[in-house]
Amino acid sequence: MNKKPVDTVAIEVLITTVDHEIKGYVHVSKYTSTNRELTDLLNDQDKRFLAVTDAEITKKNGGPPKKYDFLKVHIDFISMVHPVSQVIFHESAKVQEDITRFRELRNKLNKTKF
Repeated sequence: MNKKPVDTVAIEVLITTVDHEIKGYVHVSKYTSTNRELTDLLNDQDKRFLAVTDAEITKKNGGPPKKYDFLKVHIDFISMVHPVSQVIFHESAKVQEDITRFRELRNKLNKTKF
């Protein structure tokens, strides 16, 4: 059996919706720019779903993540999608708490007279 040549490459993406974050792989053409291909997938009027493999869905208000081998995400519900390789800083709930405590401490120190 002859194998068909693979014309796509999987890129790891982070997709945000109002209620969820989805981390997984989107398959794009290996012959074009990854960012251009993602834009083309999202703007294609004939396709209303984005196929994601090895998906992990996390609710923004907490709870354990759910994992799926394959997931179709309706494009109208996507707030943002970008390659994970471009993520510089991810603010988790724990990071937000640390930032808040640091700001409170800094404000107390600024009010203290030496």
